[in-house]
Amino acid sequence: MTTLKPRSPYSQDELRKLYPESLDLQLVQVLMRHGERSPVSARFQKAGLAAYWPYCAVARQMQSATLDAKEGKWSSLQWRRRIETFGRDDGPVIASGPKGETDSVCNLGELTDEGRMSTWQLGRRLRHLYVDQLHFMPGMIEDADMIYLRATPIPRALESLQQAFWGMYPAHSRAADFPPVTIITRAPSDETLFPNDSSCRRFAALSRAFAQRSADRWNKTKEMDYLNNLISKWMPEGSKRVAVDSRPRLSGIMDTINSTLAHGPETRLPSEFYDVEGLKIIDKIAVEEWFAGYQESQEYRAVGIGSLMGDLVQRMVGSTQGNRDSITEIGGRYGHTGLGRGGEKSIKMELSGCHDTTLAAILASLGTFQGESWPPYTSHIALELFKKSNIQKAQVANVKIEYTAPESYRKSWFGGILGRKYDRKAASSSETTRQTIDTWSETEKSKLDNYFVRVRYNDRVMQVPGCKPIGKHLEGDESFCTLEAFKTIVDKFTPINWKVACRENLDKTAFPKKLEPAGY
Repeated sequence: MTTLKPRSPYSQDELRKLYPESLDLQLVQVLMRHGERSPVSARFQKAGLAAYWPYCAVARQMQSATLDAKEGKWSSLQWRRRIETFGRDDGPVIASGPKGETDSVCNLGELTDEGRMSTWQLGRRLRHLYVDQLHFMPGMIEDADMIYLRATPIPRALESLQQAFWGMYPAHSRAADFPPVTIITRAPSDETLFPNDSSCRRFAALSRAFAQRSADRWNKTKEMDYLNNLISKWMPEGSKRVAVDSRPRLSGIMDTINSTLAHGPETRLPSEFYDVEGLKIIDKIAVEEWFAGYQESQEYRAVGIGSLMGDLVQRMVGSTQGNRDSITEIGGRYGHTGLGRGGEKSIKMELSGCHDTTLAAILASLGTFQGESWPPYTSHIALELFKKSNIQKAQVANVKIEYTAPESYRKSWFGGILGRKYDRKAASSSETTRQTIDTWSETEKSKLDNYFVRVRYNDRVMQVPGCKPIGKHLEGDESFCTLEAFKTIVDKFTPINWKVACRENLDKTAFPKKLEPAGY
């Protein structure tokens, strides 16, 4: 539930099975949850838990880029941070840790020293696999323009990404004149690297409805009674009974428990909070509340994580077609986009700093999250694209094709957002690679032949159920989905226009008329 205990590196026998000689690795996209952090809200001070924790040494050595307006030059301002809060008389006081610490104090929800170390170690593990063992990525880099780096606007996600990248390429593996890396971010209203209920009204409505269903299902059960017998005495006066929708919510209680388990004894709760059976109950209910919607509803998948999944698959398809569009996002010298600064023509790896809700949403939407616990800190998913060895990449046909999506598609919920014709030649390559596969010609579909996708979660191979039928996976290994099968599954919940989808169906019920299983 809390800190990830990574497995040992793959043995040579495991590597031979996981990365057979018949397949060449072509693209790796890694999505990582941030590392250990302080709780996002100060809870259970009545139980003796300090509101502010002394685990953020970065507060002693903050740096900011500052501009000298007269000289027109940038320099680095070094400063230390102290946090101010309300005192007993409502006046200002400096926040302090459990032993009176005033420096190295974490803000709420901040990446801690432990989180920085664990994400750096993740980078080391990625280097060991993709550089040392597989020789897929270079050991020394002149720049980072073959690596797509992206993070959400939440500081702990960005900082975790930076730590992981520095772990994968430490100082001795970077050229002396190594230029600044490019990290992609988005405005909060455009963010799709986590399920964005703040900017997507329909997703907010769906998530509230599924959360209420969990509350109705669990609040008056023997499992909830068990939790109340353990910890209700520490609940606030206005909400004494532990419940899915109590204040704090059950998932908020879990957040605080997990944060304390990841750190030192100075910030621990009473032993009742760590009751083994109680932890299992909390995890089971929280996972259902937050992630059951992805497993049951195509619309939930679409507005929750569909746009991001569309991006990931678009990059896979573009990779098979020699699509250079993605390199422009990170390549080019200042003021320009284009090829990488070292002449790179394509992305080989993606590393995205995100959240537990991102990882669980992806896995659940692919039908691979049954029986899983809440993603621990520093968890990661690797989406790996392979091609059969000695198979030449298909060339993108330079033909003009005007077509209309099939009638069944145009009448669907997604089709209502589409409803127009496309000129393939006029469309950019990114538009072409994102179009749903049921609108492709057989010739275009054939360009995906001999390409395969595999999903690994914390170094465990995951099975996508829709890839099990014969013809939808590599012969002899169901974990390798054909790219066509994988794209077909993801297309079903990739919205044509995420922002439009977020404004639609606001007066409709949240639940589908019948179960819409994920992963098919």
